[in-house]
Amino acid sequence: MDLQLQGTTALVTGAASGIGRATALALAAEGVRVALLDRDASALRETASGCRDAVILVADVTDEDEVRAAVESGAASLGRLDAVVCCAGISGPVGTSIEDTALADWQAVFAVNVTGAFLVLKHSLPALRAAPAASVVLLASDSAVVASPGMVPYAASKAALVQFGRALSVDLADTRIRVNAVAPSIVDTPMSRGDLGSDAFDAPGFPVQSAAEVAAHVVYLASPRSRAINGTTLLSDFGYTARSGFPA
Repeated sequence: MDLQLQGTTALVTGAASGIGRATALALAAEGVRVALLDRDASALRETASGCRDAVILVADVTDEDEVRAAVESGAASLGRLDAVVCCAGISGPVGTSIEDTALADWQAVFAVNVTGAFLVLKHSLPALRAAPAASVVLLASDSAVVASPGMVPYAASKAALVQFGRALSVDLADTRIRVNAVAPSIVDTPMSRGDLGSDAFDAPGFPVQSAAEVAAHVVYLASPRSRAINGTTLLSDFGYTARSGFPA
């Protein structure tokens, strides 16, 4: 299927690794010129090596001044902005009870996962409004609808991100800007390996998807082919949440 993305542009946050990097590469393969935003300049250059004529933007998504400057620079360098994909995220404390969770850790998770997306979109909207049709894709998680023990900050932040996207789609309903989210279950990324340990992925007793598989969902939602899809979350969890707990 031709996704009709050739010649368009996109800003991808968290592009230094994991799903962000996979998304940037997948968009570039469809003929999208990408602006790559992350704190890690050297890792961004590695991602950019696989993307033709990419724009590198080094910024912390929790710092509004840095975000504003990076987004304005990216939009100017690209000449237009057709899509924004917010992949920047952290897991925060894993296996930690609420009683043992430091306020600073809680705030850090929300600062990156929720406030970061807010800041990026706040400063991207003028450029997106100028596009003939634009798409925003947020990288959430199945943790927005199910929970694992010891990950309350992460789950709460991803649920907030999903509702942020839904609410924003309503605010932008009279524009040509769509807002959707992708919520995958466990993805084999450096962050997941850091949380679960690399050994957990050697012979996992749970389904695992690759970052490239998640990126394919993102690219579809960013494309004009999905123009009727707005304000929704694509849950890619191998059907886990569809299963009843009824013992039959």
